[in-house]
Amino acid sequence: MTRGAPVPETVTLHVPFRVVKRGGRKEMQLPEGATQPRRTDNTLVKALARAFRWKRMLESGEFASISELAEREGIAPSYMTRVLRLTLLAPDIVEAILDGKQGPEVTLGRVLEPFPVEWPEQQQALL
Repeated sequence: MTRGAPVPETVTLHVPFRVVKRGGRKEMQLPEGATQPRRTDNTLVKALARAFRWKRMLESGEFASISELAEREGIAPSYMTRVLRLTLLAPDIVEAILDGKQGPEVTLGRVLEPFPVEWPEQQQALL
C-alpha cells in the first residue's frame, strides 16, 4: 500500500431533495436533472384497472347502468363516473402510469379532476 494523504474518517454528502406526497404516500423528489428510479403508483394502477373492468362490465350488458353497477360495487355513482373517465386517457398516458414514468403531479386526485378529451391536450395537461 502506498503512502499518501490521510484517509478521512467521515465523509459528508449533501443531496438536495424534497419530500412530496404521491398516491397517498411520501416520496423523495430529487432536483431537476437528477435521475431517479420511478416507482409505479399502485393507487393509480388500481384505479385504471377498476375503470377498464367497470367499462367492460357495462359494455357487455352485465349491468344496465352506472347506478346499478355502483350499487353492486358499494360505491357512489358519481365516484364511479369519475373513475370511468380514466378509460378516456391517451394510451401513452396510461402506459406512462403503468410503467411508473408519469410526472409527480400525476396523482389519482389529479386524474379524477376533469381533463381534456383530446389526447394532445391531455398530454400537455398531464405529462
